[in-house]
Amino acid sequence: MNCMEACSGVAPNCVWFAADDKRNAIASLVAGLLFSVGWWTIIDAASVYPGDLPNASHVCGVFATLSLLMVNTVSNAQVRGDAYSGGCIGPRGARLWLFLGFVMGFASLIAACWILFANYVNVEGKHDWPGVAIFLQNAFIFAGSLVFKFGRAEDAWS
Repeated sequence: MNCMEACSGVAPNCVWFAADDKRNAIASLVAGLLFSVGWWTIIDAASVYPGDLPNASHVCGVFATLSLLMVNTVSNAQVRGDAYSGGCIGPRGARLWLFLGFVMGFASLIAACWILFANYVNVEGKHDWPGVAIFLQNAFIFAGSLVFKFGRAEDAWS
C-alpha cells in the first residue's frame, strides 16, 4: 500500500472476502467468536466470583475444547473414505475419531448441565452465575465446533 492509498481513506480489500464464496470465512469467524465468547464467559465468572467456582469445574471447558479440536481435524472426505486411504485403520479410524470427538463434546455439555443443577440451582449461599457460566461456556464451544465443522464448504480446499 502506498501513501496515496493510505491517505485516501479507502480501505484495502481483505483477502478473505475477495472471493465470491464467503462461506468458509464467515463460518470460521462465527465459530471463533462462539469459542471466544465461551471462554470469556467462564473467565468473567471466575474473576467476579472467585470463591464460588472450584478449579475442577474448568475440566468441562477443557474437554469441550479438546472435542472441538478432535471433531475438526477430520474432514468429511476422510469420513466418507474418499481422501483417506493410509494410516493404521483408514476411514474407520477417522470415523471413530470423529465419533469420540462428538461424544466428548456431548459429555462435557451434559457434565456442565449437571454441575449447574447439582451445585448452583436452589443452593443457599451460592450465586447462580458461576454455574450458568460453566454451562454457557460448554454450549458456546460446542456450537462453535458444529459451526466450524458443518458451516464450511470443503470443496474449496481440494
